[in-house]
Amino acid sequence: MRFLHGDLDEEVFMRQPQGFEDPQKPQFVCKLKKSLYGLKQAPRAWNAKFTGYLPAIGFKVSQSDPSLFIKNTGSDIIVLLLYVDDIILTGSNTSLVQETIGNLASVFELKDMGLLTYFLGLQISYASTGTIFVNQHKYAKELLAKASMSSCKACSTPCKPHSQILTTDGEPLKDPTLFRSLVGALQYLTFTRPDIAYAVNTVCQYMTNPTDSHFYLVKRILRYIQGTLQYGITFCSGPMQLTAYSDADWAGDPSTRRSTTGFIVFLGHNPVSWQSKKQGTVARSSTEAEYRALANTAADIGWIRQVLADLHEFLPEPPLMHCDNLSALALSSNPVYHSRIKHLDIDFHFVREHVQRKDLNVHYIPTNEQVADVFTKGLHGPLFARHCSNLRLANPAEIEGGCLANG
Repeated sequence: MRFLHGDLDEEVFMRQPQGFEDPQKPQFVCKLKKSLYGLKQAPRAWNAKFTGYLPAIGFKVSQSDPSLFIKNTGSDIIVLLLYVDDIILTGSNTSLVQETIGNLASVFELKDMGLLTYFLGLQISYASTGTIFVNQHKYAKELLAKASMSSCKACSTPCKPHSQILTTDGEPLKDPTLFRSLVGALQYLTFTRPDIAYAVNTVCQYMTNPTDSHFYLVKRILRYIQGTLQYGITFCSGPMQLTAYSDADWAGDPSTRRSTTGFIVFLGHNPVSWQSKKQGTVARSSTEAEYRALANTAADIGWIRQVLADLHEFLPEPPLMHCDNLSALALSSNPVYHSRIKHLDIDFHFVREHVQRKDLNVHYIPTNEQVADVFTKGLHGPLFARHCSNLRLANPAEIEGGCLANG
């Protein structure tokens, strides 16, 4: 797809292009009829024209994601995902997919790239068993080359267990440009690497005034990536069941004493959403920190359910949410405790109403089986490796064996 199809709503003028000036009228300017690359109005004009055309061929925009469009024809469904001028198009009926491509090609200049194998840095491969493997191997190699660490020694974990570094530790970097560039690039790598989400979230907190100690943390992440370049996520068919793991590390940040929320949501055996994020305010107890994490997880589950509903996929059973804090579990179902957490009023009602309506089931899970633990703190090698396996992380050679249930 091209930005050049966008219609401009306002008058825009430009100098005559170099090499194409009119020698008789060199002072004249050109009035644009269509948008051009580099024009600040171009993305908006392109998006308005493309999304304005989709309803004419039967597509409706998703209520949960403005870049997702769905077309239902009888029992068949066509799904279109738009990112700027890159498109993923799929559906339950091949002929309808081809018909849609034809309709788009009649209005826009496009190129059909066939089966999805590469999209925005994501590499997709398919096994004979029906399993799909998604990774960012090429992107990770380019990132190591950018940091001049293509031949560095690998390490077994992305961060040291229980390590605490203050924002003031170390000597400030003379030029923090490389640090910020690498951290920004690492954030994009977490799209297929949930195992580095906590470590990347940690270094993101030092972007304002990074020091050499903070740069060491970034190098540690890159050394771990060096040893796991082939890692990616496996996706396979399975039960339509949402299962989530929610956790929090109470007062884990030594600089602010704020807690870290971590959660992961599985659809069947497949991880579909995860987060590692420092909480906005200081929690006065581990129960409060865990309950806030529960509320964040419940909100994410609600969004995923809405996406599934837009795709006409409905869950046979309520989502199951796992938590390793018994006090937080008690709060989610017992109103007697409400007086003890009046400062948590919004989160309390949000989670409790979902539980009471049977929209969510909340269950206890032992800490050593808490998959979300990997999103809240640094872990020792054996436990970290075990959770990586539960996160469906694997090498391409391993996906031919089929899909294993997360344990």
